[in-house]
Amino acid sequence: MRHRFLSCLSALHLAIALAGTAFASALPLAAQTGPLPPDLQIRLAVQAAPAALQEGATVQGYDASGAFVMLRPGTNDMICMAPNPTHEDFEVSCHHASLEPFFARGRELSAQGISGQARTRARWDEITAGTLPMPAGVTNAILTGSGFDRVTAEVREPSLRWVLYMPGATGASAGLPERPTIPGAPWIMFPGTPGAHIMISPPGGG
Repeated sequence: MRHRFLSCLSALHLAIALAGTAFASALPLAAQTGPLPPDLQIRLAVQAAPAALQEGATVQGYDASGAFVMLRPGTNDMICMAPNPTHEDFEVSCHHASLEPFFARGRELSAQGISGQARTRARWDEITAGTLPMPAGVTNAILTGSGFDRVTAEVREPSLRWVLYMPGATGASAGLPERPTIPGAPWIMFPGTPGAHIMISPPGGG
């Protein structure tokens, strides 16, 4: 009887442990404690890049202290960013290296407490002044989801949208509408500004 009781108790402990592991792997990003392991950050981040460019992409993410760092140097022109551990929603992105000054400047301004429209205007003013380079015809891809698996790095309910930067473009110059129309169809956001870009979002996506 005692042997049977101990066997049942061990089985119960195992079931609890397995359930705990499954629960932890299914937690949303905001429920995690601190930055994710570097390897997991990398596996998550590169999923926003085309498959052929994932292996050679540079990956940026967060160290144990939460500082933004390079996790892996790359061999091509793709730079991917891991999920921000301070954000509630899951999001990773990959952009062409020529866009890095634009994104780096955004991080600098945020660190100075400048955000929202003020940050947007500051970068646009610098692009207009010629002090901040802004390329045309390059893409930033953003992958969002309802969560991810910590073991497999599978993103749940993934949604991938693309941003094609076209400084100064308007609906007339690009032959596109300046607001969303048919789900999934491209349109111009911020037309006529230094931050003008073509938005391409999947139907039902973000």
